[in-house]
Formats: sequence, structure tokens, C-alpha cells
Amino acid sequence: MKDQKNNRNKWLHVRLTVAEHEAINKAFSKTTSLKLSEYLRKQLLGKPHIGRYRNDSLNEFVTVLSALKMELKAAGNNLNQAVKKLHTLNDRKDMERWLITWELDKRGFQKSVESIARHMDKINDQWFQ
Repeated sequence: MKDQKNNRNKWLHVRLTVAEHEAINKAFSKTTSLKLSEYLRKQLLGKPHIGRYRNDSLNEFVTVLSALKMELKAAGNNLNQAVKKLHTLNDRKDMERWLITWELDKRGFQKSVESIARHMDKINDQWFQ
């Protein structure tokens, strides 16, 4: 037997005043629903809602952590490319140029790590207040 898909292909249009719209958005923001349509569907069908049980700092933490992860990954890729380049060098001049580039890449990597450490310290301070 084929699985039945639960496609939502019916529309419900509702007109609201500004105050009603703000009230709905305020109530929506106090739930864990990620989409307004999901929240409204639960509301209309009488299904239970889960209120927020944590503050928004965790969501901010995840966003910052994701950005830091991408930054660290990019810095690591740069270092890997520099080491691969080292293995292809034969002459002393090329090696000297590589060392200069390596130093610059290493400093960039260290700055990234320091930035991550600062962000982690900031988040740690906020979390334990």
C-alpha cells in the first residue's frame, strides 16, 4: 500500500485588524512553533501548544556557534592548503615565500581562535548570570 502524503492544498484567508495581528504574533512568539501557520493550525484545531521553556539566548548561542564553526573550518582549510603547498616546493626562494605566507595564515588562524574564545567567554558569562 502506498504511503499517503499529507499535502496541505486548501487555503483559509482571514482579515485582521492591526491589534489582532499583533496579539496573534505576541502569542505565537511565546510558543516553540517555528512557523506562524503551524501555530495557527494548532490553535484552530484545538491541539496543545508548547510554551517556551528556555530563553532566547540559547537560540542566539547556536547561531553564533554555527558562524564560529564556519570561520574555524575556513581557517583550517587555509592551513591545510598551505601545508600541501609546502610539500610541492623544491627551491629555497619558494620555501621563503611559503614561510611568509604560512606566518600570515597562522596569525589569521590564531585570530580566529581568539575570536572564538572571546565569544565563548561572553556566552559563558551570560549563561551563568
